[in-house]
Amino acid sequence: MQKEIRQDKIVGSRRFSNYFWTFFLFIGGLSFLLAGISSYFKVNLLPFANPKELIFFPQGIIMTFYGTLSLSLSIYILITMFWDIGSGYNEYNKTENLVKIVRKGFPGKNREILLTYPLVNIRSIGIKISEGLNPKRIIYLCLKDERKIPLTPVQEPTTISDLEEEAADLAKFLNLQLENL
Repeated sequence: MQKEIRQDKIVGSRRFSNYFWTFFLFIGGLSFLLAGISSYFKVNLLPFANPKELIFFPQGIIMTFYGTLSLSLSIYILITMFWDIGSGYNEYNKTENLVKIVRKGFPGKNREILLTYPLVNIRSIGIKISEGLNPKRIIYLCLKDERKIPLTPVQEPTTISDLEEEAADLAKFLNLQLENL
């Protein structure tokens, strides 16, 4: 039975990079916001600087704006980590002849995202590798109706050899062709 079902876990928004950016944006945003408020009230709210010497218009307003924006972004990332947006699994079931892609979305009536594809509708497993400033290394489920469903999570790119090995294992498990996109 175990050889007929394969399940790959997908890490969602609870990644190290999100924890890092949440902390960095929160500290930076709080510092900028306190500097902007200090320049308005002429009271030093930061122990390591003297922002009350800043002129409120335009420097204080800009620092307040950037601080508010940075804090808002850090809170948004924190909420997505709390809800674990994007986490889930891919299940390849040969006994039921189905591929299930399960992900968590934002709270609401469509919180659980479930995509199901019969194995007879799958043409191949595809790999797309693009290098450059924003490298992408993605494994796709290529359907017979020309749709391409991404199977890998959005994350830091893995090595090309690991991606190819994972795609080859999946293609072998499902008895499908492996193609380069």
